[in-house]
Amino acid sequence: MRSESGGQRKPRPGAEVNPRVLAVEVIGQVLRRRRPLDDAFATHQGLRGLDARDRAFVRALASAVLRHLGYIDAVIAKLVREPIKARDAVAEDILRLGIAQLLVLETPPHAAVSATVALTVALNMAHMTGFVNALLRRVIDERETVLAEIDRTRVAIPDWLWKSWVGTYGEPTTQAIAASLRGEAALDLTLKDPATTDEWAQKLGAVVLPTGSLRVHDNHGRIDALPGFHEGAWWVQDAGAAMPAKLLGPVTGMRVADLCAAPGGKTMQLSAAGAKVTALDRSAGRLRRVSENLSRVGLVAETVADDAAFYRPPRPFDAILLDAPCSATGTARRHPDVLWLKQQGDIDAMVLAQDRLLDAAARMLTTGGTLVYCVCSLEEEEGPERITRFLARDRRFIRVPIRAAEVGGLTEMITSQGDLRTLPSHLAELGGIDGFYAARLRRVS
Repeated sequence: MRSESGGQRKPRPGAEVNPRVLAVEVIGQVLRRRRPLDDAFATHQGLRGLDARDRAFVRALASAVLRHLGYIDAVIAKLVREPIKARDAVAEDILRLGIAQLLVLETPPHAAVSATVALTVALNMAHMTGFVNALLRRVIDERETVLAEIDRTRVAIPDWLWKSWVGTYGEPTTQAIAASLRGEAALDLTLKDPATTDEWAQKLGAVVLPTGSLRVHDNHGRIDALPGFHEGAWWVQDAGAAMPAKLLGPVTGMRVADLCAAPGGKTMQLSAAGAKVTALDRSAGRLRRVSENLSRVGLVAETVADDAAFYRPPRPFDAILLDAPCSATGTARRHPDVLWLKQQGDIDAMVLAQDRLLDAAARMLTTGGTLVYCVCSLEEEEGPERITRFLARDRRFIRVPIRAAEVGGLTEMITSQGDLRTLPSHLAELGGIDGFYAARLRRVS
């Protein structure tokens, strides 16, 4: 039996698996058990026996619902007189999936309705069959009228985040950010050897972004089937995530710490640039992934499983990259669930950890060394406010402004204080970029 709280049924041995059933269960795991989509997908027992094509189909269904959740729920709100009862939460997820197929995935109406209605029986919601059938048919019949009354851009973002972003960036920019979250993000790659950029761009059919990353727009297959994967020529890393490590400048021969290092993209960048890297993360499991990634691309780094807030190196580092844990609201292009999993209280807790990590990093750095602090968050509290407060309490550090030339000449990504601020709406004509904030500091005494 499937629970109302977003659990999963234990598949019967030999039973045929319905990908749509699994998609509904994954959606429930995210929305009611508040589990990240990646975790819910990776641990679902029913997915383990599926072939790659069916797994991809389940992922596409769940992602479509989560990416357009505000829009889908606004449609439901227009058509139902009273909110769906908590005990019928599974039926609500079934309905969401049906609407996603009609309005987002453009599944033929008859197929979308019949497949969705069948889910009410498969998921023990047979008493809601008539309701789901009637509502989906209303979506088909009243589509133009209903959609005309919905501001799709506004409903894409939860209220608390919309207010936060409008307060920080203004309404036009917030609208542009919201619009950028509708489409799936392209595949971005970082090369081990930047000198081979043109060669690999041609082999992969990729676009070279101004920041140096390669962007593959038409990859619908397995990552490990792409040219260069087994040779270790590149690794997957959003163009926004690839920028902070470069802000340390030339690091050849330097002792560099990558704090909160997993999954290892920045560690690989620093190692490829010639640094002697110590990759530190509190999770031994996540560090194993860093080691596996390093091994695949033929790079080396010391890995240390420890909490960066309490770690004490044998001697100070020459440079430190601190990619601090954060709300990750800047990654919604790739992780659409993040908008619906996070709340203001989560950010309030994060800033305390970010302050502790900044203070710890300061203690690990040699005089004259460089510290780059970054977060994949769009929230002011997790970015500029943290640096302002840090500089006020530790007078040994100064801000070193970032130059536009260091970020591909993209002046719109440099703040008035000289920090890096990428928004999902930047590079819109090329498919956008994850939202990152980074500040470069130097210890002068």
